[in-house]
Amino acid sequence: MSGAPAVTSAAYDADVAEIYDLLYAGRGKNFAAEADAVTRVVRDRRPQARSVLDVACGTGEHLRRLAAAFPEVAGLELSPAMCTVAEAKLPSGVVHAGDMRSFALGRRFDAVCILTGTIGYARDLDELCVTVRTMASHLVPGGVLVIDPWWSPDTFLDGHVAHDMVRDDTRTVVRVSHSTRHGPATRHEAHYVVADGDGIRHFSHVQMLTLFTRGDYLDALRSAGCTAEHLTDAGGLPGRGLFAGVLR
Repeated sequence: MSGAPAVTSAAYDADVAEIYDLLYAGRGKNFAAEADAVTRVVRDRRPQARSVLDVACGTGEHLRRLAAAFPEVAGLELSPAMCTVAEAKLPSGVVHAGDMRSFALGRRFDAVCILTGTIGYARDLDELCVTVRTMASHLVPGGVLVIDPWWSPDTFLDGHVAHDMVRDDTRTVVRVSHSTRHGPATRHEAHYVVADGDGIRHFSHVQMLTLFTRGDYLDALRSAGCTAEHLTDAGGLPGRGLFAGVLR
């Protein structure tokens, strides 16, 4: 098993952080329902849970909803721009800067979650195990780890094309994306066009995410000292479900 990898560059910076909430609201992503699903999974396994850490918390949309269910919440985010947006939503919480693979906060939580398929940024099985082990090391004994996985080799649609157009009072955002399979990974290319009072600008992002199997996630949880379950009806994304582990 390799050691914890070095911190990598953030997937999203200021260009996407500025429009992230608008884009996902327009796409119909239900952050509240997903946070509720995480809360149910945690409460079913640790009814007395009071603290939760959201790893790769992005702009804090899940986190601010989890704050309604848990007295103490914290986030971890690699992108400085995303951290800034998330911190503004959490006057009583804290957002730490750090990489999911290698963070060390010096404390433990009743629950740790990683959502929106971010675990797919682990580049191989070693990194998956390192990431899960790092998150599990921040749990109290009996604490709950919840993973919303990226697509698996069986569920990913090679060549998938998506498009969205959303707007608010001052901006219109158009996003198109194309995803292809490259061995055990996916290449996700997205282009954005943003029109506002300052004019029209275009930017793009290419990201690589790994296709792990159900067995890969279960094995990673067990190797981190947790029980391992795949919950197909817990409110995760269609075809993906949620993975849950309780630290022994």
